[in-house]
Amino acid sequence: MKAKIFTTLLSLTIYFCTVAAQEAAPINAKDSVVVLIRCDDIGMCHAVNMAVQQLAESKIPFSASVMFACPWYDEAVEILKTHPEISIGVHLTLNAEWKNYRWGPVSGRTAVPSLVDSDGYFFPSRALLFAHHPTVSDVETELRAQVERAVHSGLHIDYLDYHMSTAVSTPEFRAVVEKLAHEYGLGISRYFGEEDAEGWYAVSPEQKKDTLVAVTSNLQPGAIRLMVFHIGLETPEMNALVDLNPFGPRNMSQHRHAELEALLSPEFRAALASKHARLITYRQLVETVGVGAMKRPRE
Repeated sequence: MKAKIFTTLLSLTIYFCTVAAQEAAPINAKDSVVVLIRCDDIGMCHAVNMAVQQLAESKIPFSASVMFACPWYDEAVEILKTHPEISIGVHLTLNAEWKNYRWGPVSGRTAVPSLVDSDGYFFPSRALLFAHHPTVSDVETELRAQVERAVHSGLHIDYLDYHMSTAVSTPEFRAVVEKLAHEYGLGISRYFGEEDAEGWYAVSPEQKKDTLVAVTSNLQPGAIRLMVFHIGLETPEMNALVDLNPFGPRNMSQHRHAELEALLSPEFRAALASKHARLITYRQLVETVGVGAMKRPRE
């Protein structure tokens, strides 16, 4: 037992000592394991914001995708302003999927009528949105409003990504996202050749940490490995949230809390250290690789 604890502590020491040196080094995913952690849905609610604050205080490098259409985005901005080292993205959203907790367009319900239900909220699913025949012009109006809110928030915005993949679910919608990225000089998640490392989203909360450690321990060089997380705290607020989509895990509060704990665990850090993995962010990709090198991923 003592030997295992010593080995874990040694791995953690090596990990933290190499993070600063790695940040300035060229990104070489061909010959070494390179990992990009992206945390989605920041600003969705208070419990998610408190989780991202905990993660930020751990000093692990990560990218935070903020939902600027959500009611709690202001608090997220306030937290992230105290952590300028975190790479910030706009989590473009055209859906509001929670029962009894909804949000609508930044541009206003009358500006984008094809995107909202009779109450002025985004539809909870892609199927319901497309049943309402969303127009490309409405999509561009709304996504531009979200990007504008982001760039005027006082945060340094590095990239775009997309909630539930709705904003890139048709070639016409994807073209809008690419147009906005070009206009604002932003990266787009998965446009830098990243390959998804996944497996923990749907497993039980009790299995999150072990699954993440196992996935990390099996990583090999060859491409940037993108790890996407949905973190939160297990609170009454989060316990009340029910995903209206059938594919969403039940007990979302427990799932999100377990993902946070897995990310913060010594075992995850030790697994990264054992692979000599380098953690990067989208800011580093934008600054070193450049947005001109982006390529549309294969559908």
